[in-house]
Amino acid sequence: MQKTIFVVDDNGTNLSRAEEALEKYYQVITISSAIKMFVMIEKIVPDMILLDVEMPEMDGYEAMKRLQSNILYADIPVIFLTSLTDVGNEAHGIELGAVDFIIKPFSPQVLLNRIKNHLHIDELIRERTEQLRERTEQLERLQSAIVYTMADLVESRDVNTGGHVDRTTVFFKLVIDAMKKRGLYTGEMDDWDLESVVSSARLHDIGKISIPDAILNKPDKLTDEEFETMKTHSALGEQIIEQMVARTGEGDFLNNAKLSVAFHHERWDGAGYPYGLKGKEIPLHGRIMAIVDVYDALTSDRPYKKAFSNDEAVRIIMDGAGKHFDPDIADVFYEIRNQFEVARVKLSRHTIH
Repeated sequence: MQKTIFVVDDNGTNLSRAEEALEKYYQVITISSAIKMFVMIEKIVPDMILLDVEMPEMDGYEAMKRLQSNILYADIPVIFLTSLTDVGNEAHGIELGAVDFIIKPFSPQVLLNRIKNHLHIDELIRERTEQLRERTEQLERLQSAIVYTMADLVESRDVNTGGHVDRTTVFFKLVIDAMKKRGLYTGEMDDWDLESVVSSARLHDIGKISIPDAILNKPDKLTDEEFETMKTHSALGEQIIEQMVARTGEGDFLNNAKLSVAFHHERWDGAGYPYGLKGKEIPLHGRIMAIVDVYDALTSDRPYKKAFSNDEAVRIIMDGAGKHFDPDIADVFYEIRNQFEVARVKLSRHTIH
C-alpha cells in the first residue's frame, strides 16, 4: 500500500517539484499552508510531512509544535524544507522533533533518498514498538497467571477461607476507587499503578503457605500458642516476596505485594503485628487491606463462628476506627458499605467451598 506524504509549502514551484520527484512512489498531497494542513490532517493522517519553515500565518516551527502537542500526530516523521542555511535553525528544528532538514532548492534524488531512509527507520521503530508491546502483554499475562496460581495454591490449603482472595481483592479496589474520588491520600496514590497494586494484593496471605496444616485448618478456635504461630504468616510472606525480588530483580509489582503482605495485620494504635507500627507509619497498602481483610473475615462462616451480617460487620469496623483502623479510610469504607454488601453477595454465589 502506497504511503501518503504531505508537502506543505507556500511556494507553488516547490510543491510541483516535490510532487514530480515523489509521485511515482508515494501518494503525494500538496498543501499551500500549515493552517490548511491541519484541516487536511483531520481527514487523512500522512506517513510523513515535508514542511516548509518560512510560511505566512503559521510558520513551520509553530506547526511542528502543534503536531507534537497532539497525541494523534506526534509520531508522524517531519522533514523541514527550507532555504535557511543557518546551523541554529536546523538545531532548533531538530529540538522540536523534526527527523531531518533539507535545504532548498533540493535535488529530487536527494529528497527521495532521504524520505525512503526515514520512512524505513520509522517502519522499523513501529515494528519494534509493536513487538515490545506484544512481549509486554505476554509478560503481564504470565505475571497474572503466576499470581492467580500462587494465590489459589495458598487458598487451597486453607479449607476455611474459600473465595477470600477474590473477595478481598474486589473490596480492596472498591476502597481505592472511593479514596481517589474523595481525594484521600491522593499524594501517596498519584504514582500508583492501580492495576499492579490491586493485582498484587491477591498475594497478601502468601505466608500461610508456611503454616502447618494442623493450625491452618484447625476446626476449632486456635490456642494462644497456635495463634502466635499463625501470626507469623505476615513476616513469612514478606520473606517469600523478598526472596522473589532478589531472584528476579522485579520491582514495582512485588514491592506492592510486599506492602500488603507484611502490613495488613498492623493496627492504627500500634497493637498489631509483626512490627507494631502505629498510625501512618503503616504503609497505605496495609491500612487499606486491614479493613477489607477483617470485613471478609467477619462476614464469612468459620468452623468456630457464624458469619456476621453486613450491618454487624460495619458496626465492628467503625468501632475499631482510630484503634484498629485508619479512621479516614474507615470513613470511606462506611460511605461505600452497601457496595461491599453487593460485591460480597455476588462473589459468594460463585464461590466453591
